Amino acid sequence: MLFGNKRLPSIEAGHYKNTAGSATQVMPTPERVSLSMSENIGAPCKVLVNKGDHVLVGQKIGDTDAFLSVPIHASVSGTVSAIETMRNAMGGMDTFITIESDGKQEMYPDLKPPVIEDQPGFISAMRESGLVGLGGAAFPTWVKLNPKNLIDVDTLIVNGAECEPFITSDHRTMLEDADNVIDGMLAVMKWLIAEDGYIAIEDNKQDAIDKFRELLKERGITNIKVFPLPARYPKGAERVLIEEITGKKCDAGVLPASLGLIVMNITSTAFVGQYLKDGVPLVKKRITVDGDAVREAKNVMVPIGTSIKDIVDFCGGYACEPKKILMGGPMMGRAVYSDRMTLIKNNNAILIFSKDQAFIPEESACINCGRCHEGCPFHLLPTAFADAFAAKDAKRLKELQVMQCMECGSCSFVCPAHRPLAFINRLSKAIVKEADSNGGK
Repeated sequence: MLFGNKRLPSIEAGHYKNTAGSATQVMPTPERVSLSMSENIGAPCKVLVNKGDHVLVGQKIGDTDAFLSVPIHASVSGTVSAIETMRNAMGGMDTFITIESDGKQEMYPDLKPPVIEDQPGFISAMRESGLVGLGGAAFPTWVKLNPKNLIDVDTLIVNGAECEPFITSDHRTMLEDADNVIDGMLAVMKWLIAEDGYIAIEDNKQDAIDKFRELLKERGITNIKVFPLPARYPKGAERVLIEEITGKKCDAGVLPASLGLIVMNITSTAFVGQYLKDGVPLVKKRITVDGDAVREAKNVMVPIGTSIKDIVDFCGGYACEPKKILMGGPMMGRAVYSDRMTLIKNNNAILIFSKDQAFIPEESACINCGRCHEGCPFHLLPTAFADAFAAKDAKRLKELQVMQCMECGSCSFVCPAHRPLAFINRLSKAIVKEADSNGGK
């Protein structure tokens, strides 16, 4: 099995957690940041500042009344030098606010710990914090924590699996901010009236498992338990995680809250714990920087809006010409076209690969080995999807349940013919959606 031109013995073995032992380094304030007004899964924010304005760290510079959204805050103090439309990492166009740093990192004076007296107050505080899911699709946390069936929610699952290769930023959060994780869990459980909590951690992070068990014992907390997971991708995927811990099946499109569950990323949870103490909104992010084309692999605390180029320079620069730069992991991350792209809230890694490590083997014919089916966490049939996709057969794709695919990439990874099955699955879902919009035709 190949990752780049390197052979891996199995899908479980190729973790490449090179920076697991690297304590987080705080990056110096960059000369400038460019903050996107589309940093959540919902509507983009409206710009609240003007070119030439002086802003402070934590000051709100973007917001909207739209439901699925959170405000954007300045991550450096300085002067707004540009408000312009630019291409984002997803390939679309966003409004960006560029701030030239004054190097002082002066904090906005109105920042203070929120005073929370009831559940609506807690939800309001979560929205004002600017928090989105920091390990996935940037879903606004305040919406997640305010389900319509709140009375039915009894369990909080905190996802510390971090199953993608290379990435260790969540691991460092667990080791460096464990008390904040627990405090965040206790706050969420209190205001959701959830009785039970689980911290799910892959068993290749025994130091984190031991740390949480020790802290929970010291603090006399009995309704939060550590749940070790097999170190196998994609155990950290929300739907996989839910079934692993509770035995409940969570189909595509089903909200965990409907099963009585809330699932949060562990770094998101740590942020909640810290925010309730200091009131500083989400303006910085711990990320992993790795890959053979960067000189110094490390975990770094970076102001949101910092360019990839500035982050790489802090890590010693490029070791060679990069062939591919990923925001996120090698399985579900997104390749970017330029190192001018800037860090966004839900980005947990920057991976920089040379032409050798980014090597893509030539595709060959399917040999019907069944490995894609075996590797799929939901036992779907990617080769059958590919056949139906080639025929543009939306009805067959629906019968095969292509919409259950979460695009984890396991099928592509294990395929000895190197077929882009996960990408075909994504295109297949687009065919189904188009057919549904046309009345099933």
